[in-house]
Order: sequence, then C-alpha cells, then structure tokens
Amino acid sequence: QVQLQESGPGLVKPSQTLSLTCTVSGASITTNYYYWIWIRQPPRKGLEWMGAIAYFGSTSVSPSLKSRTSISWDTSKNRFTLQLNSVTPEDTAVYYCTSWVDATKFWYWGQGTQVTVSS
Repeated sequence: QVQLQESGPGLVKPSQTLSLTCTVSGASITTNYYYWIWIRQPPRKGLEWMGAIAYFGSTSVSPSLKSRTSISWDTSKNRFTLQLNSVTPEDTAVYYCTSWVDATKFWYWGQGTQVTVSS
C-alpha cells in the first residue's frame, strides 16, 4: 500500500517561496504507471489540482499556477516536491500529496498539511 507524508513549513510570509516535500513509502516513485500529484484545498473552496510528476519524470502544472509552480523529485530518496513562488494569502490551503495508480485505478492521499500565508 502506498503511503504518503507531506512535510514543510506551516507558515510562509507573502512573497516568499513555499516548498513542500512528499515522502513516499510502499512503492517506488519510478514504478511504471504511477503518478505523483499535488492537490490543495483553500478554506471554503473545492479541491484544486496543482500539478504532477509521472513515473518517467515528466511534469505537468495547472495553467493558472504554471508561472510560479514547479514540481520535482529525488528518486534516491523516494520523494517529490512542490515549489510555489511568490505566495500570497490566497495560497493558504491544505496541501495534499497524492498518487494515482493506473493499474488498480486507486488514488492514494496523504493526510494533508495546512499552509498559512501571512505576515
């Protein structure tokens, strides 16, 4: 079973960069047909797909966030990261790392981590 754990700061100042890491256990992030996805949920709003990195290393980012978002990974440590630049209070949300396993059509979720952008 895939397990995911988000880590990173809970509080970030406006204009700074948010960096979150998702540590994966139970599967290699390079396993065929596994996708590693960042999703967030601002307060009183729905889920927002932010971006993903595929098992072969290609990335995709939401068009609304592309200019200030990057996703990367460290396969030696079996983890992937989200970097969000120039944050504003509108970026306050619970951030989730997730995994889509195509073979089983199962979507694993981490527990989420609260990130607050405030001065």
